[in-house]
Amino acid sequence: MTIFATFRQDAGDVSTNASYESLRAAIVSGDIAPDARLVEADISATFGMSRGAVRTALIRLEQDGLVVREPHRGARVRKVSDEEAVEILEARAVLEGLAVRQTAERIDDEGAARVKACLARHGELLEAGDLLGASDANADLHATLLELSGHRTALRLIHALSSQTVRYQYRTILIPGRSAASVAEHRAIVDAVVAGRPDEAEAAMRSHLFNVAESVRRGLLPGGIDRASRGVL
Repeated sequence: MTIFATFRQDAGDVSTNASYESLRAAIVSGDIAPDARLVEADISATFGMSRGAVRTALIRLEQDGLVVREPHRGARVRKVSDEEAVEILEARAVLEGLAVRQTAERIDDEGAARVKACLARHGELLEAGDLLGASDANADLHATLLELSGHRTALRLIHALSSQTVRYQYRTILIPGRSAASVAEHRAIVDAVVAGRPDEAEAAMRSHLFNVAESVRRGLLPGGIDRASRGVL
């Protein structure tokens, strides 16, 4: 049986898909660090997967761009370069701008309450000095805005881009002055969305992510990209 035939067979198996999702989540979250070796025996034991399921998962993860498989060296988690991280942020700026435009066009009272709650939570955690919690709240705000857009193609593309960097994104909140700027930028996005102003919402989201990309480009975060700085912008 060819490797592709094996992939097609295993991809349809619910338990194999669940194992793949568990391994993928561990990589994306940063629990398995960039450049870490992925030893089949270790993965099999940790995730309760058969060796065949492990090999299938690694093939799929390589196709996702999350894993690099090298002859005679095995597999490892792919590390995104600083330059690629900037390019991904720039691409996200365009796509997320499109998504929030649609969110602003279709927002209702329930949706408005959700995004306001996310924004408030982000501010509360920042004020309390909980930087990790604020980063998670930031991620929730972005995710909620995207979910409410209902733009399936944009969501799929954004997810594909984000999965390349989410496991060790820059904690931009650590850049001097960046947390205050982020609060103001997110408030501008939410205000425009809630008011049903799609042009302003799109421009605000683009501005926010392009500003983040520029901060990353300038290398203002000590230590660059690493496991400790993973998060969502």
